[in-house]
Amino acid sequence: MKIRKPALVINMKNFPHIYSDKSIELANEIIEIRKNSPIEIILCPPSPMLSSISKLNLPVFAQHVDDQKEGSSTGAIIPELLNQLNIQGSLINHSEKRIPFDEINRSVERLKNLSMTSLVCSRTPDEVATISKFKPDMIAIEPPELIGSGRAVSKVNPSIITDSINAAKNVDSNVDLLCGAGIVTAEDVEIALELGSKGILIASGVIKAENWTEKINELCEPFNKWY
Repeated sequence: MKIRKPALVINMKNFPHIYSDKSIELANEIIEIRKNSPIEIILCPPSPMLSSISKLNLPVFAQHVDDQKEGSSTGAIIPELLNQLNIQGSLINHSEKRIPFDEINRSVERLKNLSMTSLVCSRTPDEVATISKFKPDMIAIEPPELIGSGRAVSKVNPSIITDSINAAKNVDSNVDLLCGAGIVTAEDVEIALELGSKGILIASGVIKAENWTEKINELCEPFNKWY
């Protein structure tokens, strides 16, 4: 499944809201929304749920990938195994799962060799500039202090978005910059798009919502003005 652009990437993390069959319920709701959506909606389930959700008709990313070898690498989540499960890509270097730059570089390259999509998370524009050298498909700017806060980075610190976009463009114009951290409302999304973001990375703003379909549709609405 080819990844469309722009993208709304939903990180399920390990919230209890999606335990058991709830994860499949969310996936099926997203499948219905995607039928009439102008954007891509990508789901990032916890590792134990990847296999079952990968069988459904929607793009799925892993929450993390390990730069370990095939074979004797017990406990590792390796790109080759994800590829066999029909997982389309992976988050890399999320603020809750940080890895060194050299490992980011190798992970991006391994995903690329498997025709998988890389979405690398970054905390600052300087990190964006460094990560852009590795030529990932997407970079998400997420100041860690705003993650899960309900205080949208697009409102609290809009300059970090524009600075990150410029930092990426100065290195590789093909890298798409996504915005994350504290995004909750359609207004948060609209401001991010106005600033130049090509998509949104979100977690609790969707997963903790009382009605998943209503919240995702609300977040998708601002994209209609731009795409």
